[in-house]
Amino acid sequence: MGRLRDVAWPVLQGTAAATIAWVIAVHVVKHHEPFFAPIAAVVALNAPLGERGLNALRLLLGVVVGIAAAELWIVVIGGGYVTLAVSTASAMTLAFLLRGERIVIAQAAASAILTVAVADGQAGPNRLEDALIGAGVALVFSQVLFSPEPVRLLRRAEAAALKTMAESLDLTARAIEDDDEDLADQARTELRTLRDRLTDLGRTRDASRNVARHAPVWRAQMAPVVQETENAGHLDLLGASLLTLNRTAMGTEPPLRPKLVPSARELAKALGDLARDPGDRSTRQDAAERALDVARALAARSTESDRALAAAKTATQMVAGDIMVFAGISPEDADAAVRAGTGELHVPDPARAARIPFNPERWRPRR
Repeated sequence: MGRLRDVAWPVLQGTAAATIAWVIAVHVVKHHEPFFAPIAAVVALNAPLGERGLNALRLLLGVVVGIAAAELWIVVIGGGYVTLAVSTASAMTLAFLLRGERIVIAQAAASAILTVAVADGQAGPNRLEDALIGAGVALVFSQVLFSPEPVRLLRRAEAAALKTMAESLDLTARAIEDDDEDLADQARTELRTLRDRLTDLGRTRDASRNVARHAPVWRAQMAPVVQETENAGHLDLLGASLLTLNRTAMGTEPPLRPKLVPSARELAKALGDLARDPGDRSTRQDAAERALDVARALAARSTESDRALAAAKTATQMVAGDIMVFAGISPEDADAAVRAGTGELHVPDPARAARIPFNPERWRPRR
């Protein structure tokens, strides 16, 4: 049911955009066969949040490239299957040279084919007109009416990554407590999933900057977006630290592994809390304090004679340090707090997500 709710909102937007594009093509521009205008609107919006405006512009670029290539070859050698082949190849090659995404290449080829195949070039201008209508409607939807709040967009991706991290660390804690290699393998599987989450987060970081830069309603959010983007970048290091902890912990002798369990469980709880509300200052403060307590406790212990256990403790300290840094503490302050053994950390205020009462994104269905 939750997945159906997530799908319902973009489907509703795509349907509305297609209908509006068709109405404009029929009743405003007086287009006789406006089949591509609604298609263009749907295709342009068929991209992740934050990338839909760019997707609309890519669609337009592909259409222009395809029509231009086809019209040129029609003038040079006339119509026919040779023109069709040469136009398609030329349009796709030019799209490649422009470093176009797949949608640019596909639309360039389709536009070239239709321009040559239908009425010896008469379809080209009609397709361009439709593309302008459909992409224009999509841009209004993506950049004005339903533009995602960029900081909140980042926080969703952060929450997904943090949830996977918490689950993997919890599995690692159970694995070292029960001496269970299967649970350790499950934890590593979660960490492999984490790579996908971090890839999504990286794409979302770029998308959020584009939204703040190009969407009129969010231009004032550029500074908070930059702040949160830099903060989210620390999750890459945290993911690497978790993998190191998993491998080093399972590399220790079974009788020594229980020494690592309390620290791993405490850090897993901190990650789980952050996943539920990564933008809340008190949540970040609590997570940073938990991580600091773990790091201090490990630093206060005498040096381990067992090298594998010492490596595992070092990896645990790395995880604790990365949690503090994500919470907003500078690496230097985190290291100093651990060495001092006393005092408290003070997490700065996180970047604030803007709240605009009339923005329909507020009513987007969520799980």
